[in-house]
Amino acid sequence: MMKLALLATLAGSAAAFAPAKVAQSSTALNADFSKELGAQMPLGFWDPLGIVADGDKDNFDRLRWVELKHGRIAMLAVTGYLVTYAGVRFPGAENIPSGFAALDNLPGMVWAQMIATWTMMEAANQDQFKGPWGTNQNALGESPAEFKGDFRNGFIDFGWDKLSPDQKMRKRAIELNQGRAAQMGILGLMVHEKLGNVDNLLPPHF
Repeated sequence: MMKLALLATLAGSAAAFAPAKVAQSSTALNADFSKELGAQMPLGFWDPLGIVADGDKDNFDRLRWVELKHGRIAMLAVTGYLVTYAGVRFPGAENIPSGFAALDNLPGMVWAQMIATWTMMEAANQDQFKGPWGTNQNALGESPAEFKGDFRNGFIDFGWDKLSPDQKMRKRAIELNQGRAAQMGILGLMVHEKLGNVDNLLPPHF
């Protein structure tokens, strides 16, 4: 699972930072990204490779969503790593090791269940007011989503609509920063496990 997570992260990152095609119509160009979500201290707006130097707002929003999604996945990955490393298991999986060693010990049926779960999660975590993966608008009407990654779909709220615009931006910035930290965290855990010194970071069962 760790290898798959690493490969998915690297593949997604490559896609996220690949050069985008030049927009042909209504794409907003020459946008100022220095005040966008994610341009935070201490680096502010940091684009050393000039990936969004053309000011393409649509491309910037797409890359921001890719980063947000990777961060959400990484937060789940860090949590899963720590939980299994601590010895927590589902009934019947008590003998499955944690980390990379789990890959060689998972029964085929468990792989099938995991793939089915990933598929359902990917399908559910979408803007249901649009076609699959945002390809087009469907018959449900205008989407209530406030930003890419807003998957409440008019169903769940947790008090979000009661927040002020500034509070919403603060919450989104917190999620983005936690996702960034989690991406570095899961990468660090996998690297140290392969180096054989992850126990120096995480003593057995904490």
